[in-house]
Amino acid sequence: MAVCDVCGNDYWMAFEVRTVSGQVHTFDSLECAAHRLAPVCEHCKCRVLGHGVEVQGRFFCCAHCARNSGDDLGAEIRDAVGAHPG
Repeated sequence: MAVCDVCGNDYWMAFEVRTVSGQVHTFDSLECAAHRLAPVCEHCKCRVLGHGVEVQGRFFCCAHCARNSGDDLGAEIRDAVGAHPG
């Protein structure tokens, strides 16, 4: 069995995640993986679990947060998901 890096649970269905930088992490759940690896929105502080938005190296969970970040470029960001084409 393997021990989760976040919660310490020793679980027979634990899994490993290898990052681009070469780090290897062991987790017992997607919740623990997200807690350790997902970026945090710089505006509302929630975990960015979807695509999110990156503006000049800063991560946001959505265009709304990017627009409200005070960054001039962030003010131009618009969500495309669910937008009506046309």
